[in-house]
Amino acid sequence: MPLRIVFCGTPAFALPSLRALIAEPDFRVEAVITQPDRPRGRGGELSSSPVKAAAIESGIEVYQPEKIKSDPAFDFLHRLAPDVIVIIAYGQIISQRLLDIPRLGWVNVHASLLPKYRGAAPINWAIINGETRTGVTTMQVSAGLDTGPILLKSETHIGPDETAQELAARLAELGAPLIVETLRRLAGGEITPQPQDDSQASLAPLLKRDDGRIDWSQPAHSVYNRIRGLQPWPGAFTTFRGKTCHVWGQPVTQLKTDAAPGTIPMPGTILTENRELAVACGSGTILELEFVQLEGRKRITAREFASGARLSPSERFV
Repeated sequence: MPLRIVFCGTPAFALPSLRALIAEPDFRVEAVITQPDRPRGRGGELSSSPVKAAAIESGIEVYQPEKIKSDPAFDFLHRLAPDVIVIIAYGQIISQRLLDIPRLGWVNVHASLLPKYRGAAPINWAIINGETRTGVTTMQVSAGLDTGPILLKSETHIGPDETAQELAARLAELGAPLIVETLRRLAGGEITPQPQDDSQASLAPLLKRDDGRIDWSQPAHSVYNRIRGLQPWPGAFTTFRGKTCHVWGQPVTQLKTDAAPGTIPMPGTILTENRELAVACGSGTILELEFVQLEGRKRITAREFASGARLSPSERFV
């Protein structure tokens, strides 16, 4: 008998795993649960989630409850009585009565090496914090926030210039074979779930817009990690002449500037040389700017910004 699966997920991150499960001949995805269609764009037209589109393409039943803890959602899952429910970036908390329905429980693919980076934004915070290794973890879902027993892990490096978008795409692909192996071994009784060591836990909370504000007193590499970790949203930004200004750049070891010899410019000071642009950061470090985008305007190169802004000496980002 094939393993009967219900899949819960919403964004593109969940797609490789869904497609991998559909492709397995000894698995059967009975239904997909995803978030309701939401208005998007300037026109406010309803848009389906990537997971819904993939399910429809494969002829799989789609269910979109507004609240998964509702009675109709419980009845839907209770009627299906799947062997296991896979949940990846679904976006809602699962109640205990739902957790009790499948005989093998709910299995999650989480984009960190648990117990590190529990929460909604593990990829972003790993990059922001300067981690060089990360991975994906399969775990049995419990009532806590990513606190369930660990099943399997797959580890990978974080590239020194890798953005959150790029890393998310790689981890999504890494999670697909891991969830297949996890379900197969779980169904065969070949995995002993391991409790998480709570003393080693760290949190990766949902991103807020203000997480993107740059603290120029931090070293340039820390600023660069924030730039990488917060793409595409909220982006890394500062204030220039009273307006929000998003910036992109890289730390440099040395840059000749217009600052007086032997002085360390105040963090946030804009440094120029032959119309090239950089910013003084903490600990005497420098971030060379590549692109700048003032609020209400398009993104331009740092050189274009320097030419148009007519910067005064010692002008600063704040």
